[in-house]
Amino acid sequence: MKVLVINGSPRNIGVTSKTLHVIEKELVDFGVDVEFVELGKINMSHCIGCCSCYTTGKCHIDDDAEELSKKIAEADGLVLGSPTYASNVSGIMKDFIDRGHFVIEQLLHGKYCVTVATGENYGNKDTLKVLNNLVLYSGGRLSDSVLIKAPFNDASGVEEMVNAKGKKAARKLFYGIGKKSVHPLQSLFHFIIFNFGIRSFVQKKGKKYSGVVKKWEAMGIC
Repeated sequence: MKVLVINGSPRNIGVTSKTLHVIEKELVDFGVDVEFVELGKINMSHCIGCCSCYTTGKCHIDDDAEELSKKIAEADGLVLGSPTYASNVSGIMKDFIDRGHFVIEQLLHGKYCVTVATGENYGNKDTLKVLNNLVLYSGGRLSDSVLIKAPFNDASGVEEMVNAKGKKAARKLFYGIGKKSVHPLQSLFHFIIFNFGIRSFVQKKGKKYSGVVKKWEAMGIC
């Protein structure tokens, strides 16, 4: 069993990182092969909106973002975490969402996922919603969502909550992958989004989106 844990915070010692490391440790204790990725440390350029990836099946920018997408495609599960910046995900997480072949290309098809959002105020709920929608729109199954409210860069007062929520999320992800858990409502939601939104949009694009169709065919969803 292979799981990627992706820290979307530019800080590697903040609340987001600490929560993700709790999940990582619990998964490792279960015998899972876990790779922890710090988005703030990889070489990743901005998406320039050329849409060439929809034709060729890959981004023309040859950097770490493209390699990370390949690792996600090969993994069984994914943990995505981000702090809250202006009631949204961090800048580097948004860059990876734009570069990561997620929604149109259905990168998370059949994969079990956990989302983590941290923040000091109300906006962290919006951040979690962005991550949850990303998973569901991209064909993934949401095993758990973790919301942590904590002072900026300070987990000292919420360590018990971080440990409890992190361990619970790890267990749900582990058993979800192992038992191939079914999520009927999520499946119905994705069916509607994909068949009445994404699929029809791609079909109208014709050859310009031929790379997308080839990926769908390879995953057995076309």
